[in-house]
Amino acid sequence: MDTPLSTIAVVGLGTMGTGIAEVLARSGREVIGIDTDEAAARRAVASLEASTARAVERGRITEEERRDALARFRTFSGLQAAADAELVIEVVPESYEIKQQVFRELDAIVSPATILATGTNALSVTRLAAESQRPERVLGLHFFNPAPAMKLVEVVSSVLTAPPAVEAVTALARLLGKEPVAIGDRPGFVADGLLFGYLNQAAAMYEANYATREDIDAAMKLGCGLPMGPLALLDLIGIDTARTVLEAMYSSSHDRLHAPAPVLGQLASAGLTGRKAGRGFYTYAEPGSQTVVPDALTPAPRGTEAAGRTVRSVGVAGSGTMASGIAEVFAKAGYDVVLAARGQEKADLAKARIATSLDRSVAKGRLSGQARDEALGRIAAAASLDAFAEVDLAVEAVAEDLLVKQELFATLDKVCRPGAVLATTTSSLPVVAIARATGRPEDVVGMHFFNPAPAMKLVEVVRTVLTADEVHATVHEVCHAVRKHPVDCGDRAGFIVNALLFPYLNNAIKMVEEHYASLDDIDAAMRLGGGYPMGPFELLDVVGLDVSLAIEKVLHNEFRDPGLAPAPLLEHLVAAGCLGRKTGRGFREYARR
Repeated sequence: MDTPLSTIAVVGLGTMGTGIAEVLARSGREVIGIDTDEAAARRAVASLEASTARAVERGRITEEERRDALARFRTFSGLQAAADAELVIEVVPESYEIKQQVFRELDAIVSPATILATGTNALSVTRLAAESQRPERVLGLHFFNPAPAMKLVEVVSSVLTAPPAVEAVTALARLLGKEPVAIGDRPGFVADGLLFGYLNQAAAMYEANYATREDIDAAMKLGCGLPMGPLALLDLIGIDTARTVLEAMYSSSHDRLHAPAPVLGQLASAGLTGRKAGRGFYTYAEPGSQTVVPDALTPAPRGTEAAGRTVRSVGVAGSGTMASGIAEVFAKAGYDVVLAARGQEKADLAKARIATSLDRSVAKGRLSGQARDEALGRIAAAASLDAFAEVDLAVEAVAEDLLVKQELFATLDKVCRPGAVLATTTSSLPVVAIARATGRPEDVVGMHFFNPAPAMKLVEVVRTVLTADEVHATVHEVCHAVRKHPVDCGDRAGFIVNALLFPYLNNAIKMVEEHYASLDDIDAAMRLGGGYPMGPFELLDVVGLDVSLAIEKVLHNEFRDPGLAPAPLLEHLVAAGCLGRKTGRGFREYARR
């Protein structure tokens, strides 16, 4: 299409339709808003008035531009108003029957050249196009909520869509300041196809009573840098909507990871559909409110559990990045730290790494010179674990190898005083198997810090069936003392974060294997559409493909779900020595330092 799409109809003026209408009107398009509910139309106009008024206050647009945008937005109750539109975007409820009825009626109203776009994120664009008299002019145009803020737009073609229609809406998306990603037709497309599988697993984790809703959400926000936890996000999306998307995904993939967790159906059937109902996984002040209020599931205030043991000194075993980071955390919090490595030279190098990190904090104004000197003065570098004889807490941060850790804990059992808490930082190995290497498994607990430890606020506290109450309480108290956020998890593969993160990463690799989307498009989709700080392939290359493969194998072995089997492409890259940034090549190539 050579001419710009200057007159556009938006059918359905709910939250998404209103947001799309605002984006179009502010870009200079004539916008025809259509909704059979006159109250919805009034709310859409009021929303545009309020948002443009805020934009004027913030100096983003002038008052004249505001008046022009408002004048370009007109609302109607019938589809006949779309007769002159060059593009119609439907954003009606996720139902084939409703959407097909809209398209059938539009066929008799709009011109043969008009493009018909569906805003679905779950239903088949091909099936909707097949019901139209002009399937070559039907495509998907999936904006993300809130439409004015979110940059991603997925442009979805069916096998019937004509290339000029795709080119026209892609050009429009760019003119709107959006990042269009062109993809084929499958339920969930790219962003939601990855996002909803992750959300479903989080719901299943909650349903299994593995962790509280608060801990699941805090773990993913603090451990992965996500803007919202998965259960809070399900409440925002709408639990009924999420279940519809997952049903569509499962009908296509037959992957059990896409089969909606039963709790989603139970909540939806009870009318507890999330924020819009005032209650979902959480309870809200009122329907539509974002304010969470306490309910029967809200955790009791701290101080009601067992008292912990006194911790004044900490031993950290290891000389790598994680060990150095953990030692720095404890030293800055005022603890006396013994940093033990295999030999004095390695221990001294680890302490030197801490000194460099502290110097950077001083240079950035985050730490005073005096505080740096005091923290470094609290760290003693030792050549063996014998130096842990008097520590109150011993934390190991050595290689992720069960035999290595068991051998180390057997040594800790001999050198540490009775009553000392022994903690492992494993991210995937069974903590109880490490604990059984000692004669005091009740004193052993998991403390999974995240890298870089000085910056990351999360610690997963992993309690085995043998861990004593006061040991569990001790670790919580220590986490709060070092200003970390502890979340409780049981002793199973992946704990919270890795159990939810790595299947998502694995599914992204499968998308590339299936030639559904490119690395760049998938990374862009998750950054711009999902609010992720990094795309999945960026993250995989940072983590290391060998590390990622090892975690995937542990998860698959633990849960025996075919959907968790490592993607063959990941295995092939690791076999080829392409391990990510550390080797200069992973999913992408990197300049050698």
